[in-house]
Amino acid sequence: MSSNGDLSDLGSSDSFWEPGNYKRTVRRIDDGHRLCSEVVNCFQERAKIERSYALQLSDWARKWRGTVEKGPQYGTLEKAWHAFMQAAERLSELHQEMRGQLAAEDSDKVRGWQKDAFHKQLMGGFRETKDADDGFRKAQKPWVRRLKEVESTKKSYHQTRKEERTALTRENHAKADPTKSQEEVRKFTTKVERCTEGAEKAKQRYEKALEELHRCNPRYMEDMEQVFDLTQDAERGRLRFFKVVLQDIHTHLDLSRQEGFQSLHQDLGQTISAANDVEDLKWWRNTHGPGMSMNWPQFEEWSPDASRSISRKEKGCHDEDNVVTLTNIVPSGAEDAPPTPTPTILDTSRVKDYSSDWSDEDGSKKGLGVNGVGEVEKQQQKEEEEEEEVEEEEEEEEDKYHGQLWAAVEPESDGGVRACVRGGRGLGGRVPGRKTANKGDRQGQQGAVTVPCR
Repeated sequence: MSSNGDLSDLGSSDSFWEPGNYKRTVRRIDDGHRLCSEVVNCFQERAKIERSYALQLSDWARKWRGTVEKGPQYGTLEKAWHAFMQAAERLSELHQEMRGQLAAEDSDKVRGWQKDAFHKQLMGGFRETKDADDGFRKAQKPWVRRLKEVESTKKSYHQTRKEERTALTRENHAKADPTKSQEEVRKFTTKVERCTEGAEKAKQRYEKALEELHRCNPRYMEDMEQVFDLTQDAERGRLRFFKVVLQDIHTHLDLSRQEGFQSLHQDLGQTISAANDVEDLKWWRNTHGPGMSMNWPQFEEWSPDASRSISRKEKGCHDEDNVVTLTNIVPSGAEDAPPTPTPTILDTSRVKDYSSDWSDEDGSKKGLGVNGVGEVEKQQQKEEEEEEEVEEEEEEEEDKYHGQLWAAVEPESDGGVRACVRGGRGLGGRVPGRKTANKGDRQGQQGAVTVPCR
């Protein structure tokens, strides 16, 4: 409903002072209650929009942060790009905060005021509406009663004037008619006189009713204005409250007034300004370009250890399959060996099998190492080549059968040591690469070494 406040165009029939026209003012009270609900619904919808926008900002920032991190952009420009995602998250938080203020703080304020300003009745409607309606009706009742008298006397007066006019017309027609006698003309004249006299009396009653009505007008207007002022005071409170609410909503929606919003864009602008192409190019040069360090080839002296071939057995990891169990280790010359030997566990990944390096012609010997495994001197070049060929054949046979390999160390009758390799699908199997070496001048050891390999 809109109005410019100009009442000059309103006719008398639409005036506030007319009977019953105060109901528009009474209806305004009900409209005030409905407007409170509409304000709440209006900004509840705006709160949903703010929440949706905040969630979309967060999703956008999360998506593109990952894309930029995995992308090819680097350096300070990457930081500037990331600053937009950080700003979006901060802006999302501000809009979530705005949404909470609209949906909770502002809406609760309006609902609370609505509950205090309007009191529902058991029979329906609001107490404020009923009080205003009763006040107007009471103020208007005496004046309406006199108004009805005025209308009644007015109607009676107009009726007598109509009868008077009719009688006068008939009298004139009778006088003009030569067929009418004087007696008939006198009757029409008498009727005209009676109608004129009745009209004058009706006029007096009509004027008297108007005088009574006019005397009641000031009191009537005073009583009506008094009730109207009460409704105006209530409406003034609603209008002022709505103004305060709208100002609060404006403050919540105006992010430019919030310190967080201002610092957000300031930080974003500073981060973008800090992007430096010189630094980015320098970083790329030092990280992926000519500025990288280089281990240039240098002269390296030959080492005998570096030329030794390493078989797949020696490259194996330190696992449970590379464990050697030595049992019954007894010197060959001792006859009083203990009956219950203590088993010893060795890790074959750390011990190399030198049984193939032993030779009868080799006069240089070394003592036994830990757990009976000795270190031998370097063989001649020819023997090394033969050893490599034997190891290659053993590896081929191992890949073919995927079997297990047992290495057994047995003492010789002459005090020497014989090392044999048995492979295939059983202990008695004959495999290529079987090799025996005797060392007659060395104390032998009695025992068995079992090495399961793949």
